[in-house]
Amino acid sequence: MVEKANADDSGKPGRSPIMPMARDPAAAVAEEYEAARRKGTREAFELFIARHGDDPLAEKARSELKRLSR
Repeated sequence: MVEKANADDSGKPGRSPIMPMARDPAAAVAEEYEAARRKGTREAFELFIARHGDDPLAEKARSELKRLSR
């Protein structure tokens, strides 16, 4: 009975939907940096650094923080 409940129209057992490809992590970090840059606040850059402190873009965010301090 369970087999029939999970069957599609062809009578074969149903399949799980196909998972989409994983996003490129570097692209996601770059988008977060751009969002922080557009916002342009200390809080936005501090959050980016807290989340991605080891990423090369964190150094750019630190530079932006110094610029905002002036």
